[in-house]
This record gives sequence, C-alpha cells and structure tokens, in this order.
Amino acid sequence: MTTKRILVIDDDSAVRRAFSLALRASPYQVCTVATGEEGVALVAQETFDLIYLDLRMPEMDGVETLRRIRAINPDVLVYIVTAFHREFFEDLVQARHQGLSFELLRKPLERQQIIEITQAVLSGHTPLSAA
Repeated sequence: MTTKRILVIDDDSAVRRAFSLALRASPYQVCTVATGEEGVALVAQETFDLIYLDLRMPEMDGVETLRRIRAINPDVLVYIVTAFHREFFEDLVQARHQGLSFELLRKPLERQQIIEITQAVLSGHTPLSAA
C-alpha cells in the first residue's frame, strides 16, 4: 500500500506548521508550500491524494490556484481552508459553476479537526463540514 500524500498550500507559515505538526504522527506524507505558484508546480511534478488550499494569498489567490491545479489534475481532493470565504464567495460560486470541485473549511482548524478530517477524507468517508 502506498503512502497517501498531502499538500498544504498556505502563505502563513504558522498554518503550514500546524498541519505538519498535526499530521506528523500520521501515516501520511505531508508537503507544504507558501504560494499558489509553488503548489501548482508541485502538482505538475508529483501526485497528491489531498490538497489543503488557502484562499487569500499574495500573487495568485486560492481560486486561481484551484483552477490551475484542476487543469493538471481534475480528480485530486481539494479542501479550501480559509477565514475569508465571504470575501471570495462570488469567485467560489463561479468556480463551482465552471465545474471545479472543492470543499470548504473555515479557519482556524484545531489539531484534532485536521487529523479527523484528513483521516476521514483519505479513508473515503466524507467528514462533516467545518465551514
């Protein structure tokens, strides 16, 4: 059985660290990057089972990052994790209408939430929405 791989794309180093720490004892391999550009480049090179994606980032925001990720891999599970979903509401609605699939989670996520959501998603169960 291959190790499930997770990518965390967030410009906030504390958030990236929180995901890494929460999942360090898990059987998953966790990669983190600080920008949408880095995330898209990594998705183009490697395969991930789950992506946690921030919405509000400098340069390329989460919605554009999602569009580019979907162009590379339409099937990877993407959970947008944000405190700013209302600010991006219209963009998210438009992304859904364009057929871009994602789930939405509201920051901040506690350590146990990160673990439970990740385990549920990667085992094929749909977690209760945290948004």
